[in-house]
Amino acid sequence: MSAFDNNFGKITDSVFKDILLPKTGKKRPEVKKGAAFGVDVSVIDIGNGQGLAISSDPLSLIPNLGLKESAWLSVQLLVNDMATTGFAPQFVQFVLNLSPDLSQETFEEYWNHIHHFCEQRGIAITGGHTGKVPGQNSTIPGGGTMFLTAPLDDIISSDGAEPGDKIIVTKETALNSTAILAMSFPETVQNKLGKEIYDTACENFYRTSVLEDALSASEILKPNTELKAMHDVTEGGVLGAIIEMAKASGCGFTVNNDALPVGEAPKRIAELFEIDHRFCVGAGAMIMAVKAGCEDKLVGHLEAQSIPAAVVGTMGDAEDGFNLIEDGASNPISFEGDDPYWNAFFNALNAGWK
Repeated sequence: MSAFDNNFGKITDSVFKDILLPKTGKKRPEVKKGAAFGVDVSVIDIGNGQGLAISSDPLSLIPNLGLKESAWLSVQLLVNDMATTGFAPQFVQFVLNLSPDLSQETFEEYWNHIHHFCEQRGIAITGGHTGKVPGQNSTIPGGGTMFLTAPLDDIISSDGAEPGDKIIVTKETALNSTAILAMSFPETVQNKLGKEIYDTACENFYRTSVLEDALSASEILKPNTELKAMHDVTEGGVLGAIIEMAKASGCGFTVNNDALPVGEAPKRIAELFEIDHRFCVGAGAMIMAVKAGCEDKLVGHLEAQSIPAAVVGTMGDAEDGFNLIEDGASNPISFEGDDPYWNAFFNALNAGWK
């Protein structure tokens, strides 16, 4: 069985390189940053020193999570990718392939929340496509594409890290995945872990924005010289995101496991669902690579904005590989794209957890 056939979530690095990357249509000189594994945003030179940054992501419509919560995920996960540029998104288009069973009342409520969260972030909805599709019953009813314009030379990407750069992680591991698991199986989580853990997880759901993290970092450090790269933590968690950044940048790294920021609620929920919090969907955390000597300045500035941040390691040469220091020993690590969150969710669902 191939990696493509035996995988939930994003495709693996090898599938991307073998199937997608060799066939990306017409090569145009205006494309300064095109399709690449581990890179959140594409960049097009539109002239006069300006760049157009573009990113796409799936939408969420998860009934047992809630319409407002689904809309939050739909908008915010798109915003998070765009935040890695160091700028805020300005425009968005949505494609909605809806279930025939979805009522107009439900759709209207969902769309009201989409509108509200976009308006809140200063994002104009400029168009898209909406329709009902026979057989559609997925909780991923389509996708969105966000855009922004900014000075071309100031746009940051996840492939700009260099050996010697310090690696910073904001907030905590597994914020998003453990929050969704708790909200999807509230009775089980409260019965086994207590109401306080459950309440914290629910609060964490709305900590999944990294726009403030990114904008705060870009206002204190010079883009692409001090603040070298940023990468949103999604599937594969904090460690998976660091691996993706290193691959995109052609670097290796050494990370100290004890330095990874771990919250009590995400840790306990991950243990309950028997998943490794370091490799689980972690929207809300941002990975940043900064010039050595700038890390304390950045961490201090972020924490002054009430954004927790920690220095967790250092980028190295590609031949050094990906290394994790754990229990006093340094060992190589890898991530092949199979985030444990997906199996945990469906296993709990099949087990009848409430």
